[in-house]
Amino acid sequence: MKVVQFIKESYEEMTQKVTWPTWGELQNSAVLVLVASLIIALVIFAMDKGSHYVLDTFYKSI
Repeated sequence: MKVVQFIKESYEEMTQKVTWPTWGELQNSAVLVLVASLIIALVIFAMDKGSHYVLDTFYKSI
């Protein structure tokens, strides 16, 4: 019976006590995550290309 009680309490908490974001807040958060992900991807891409260039130049000079 503890499992049934746990499920009932979990359902009550999720429906009555949790504050869910509005649709607008959810969209704003999604856009923020998308922009941040793109910026981080561009930084990693630049670091990868930069290190490739440096190592390539180093190995060609040897």
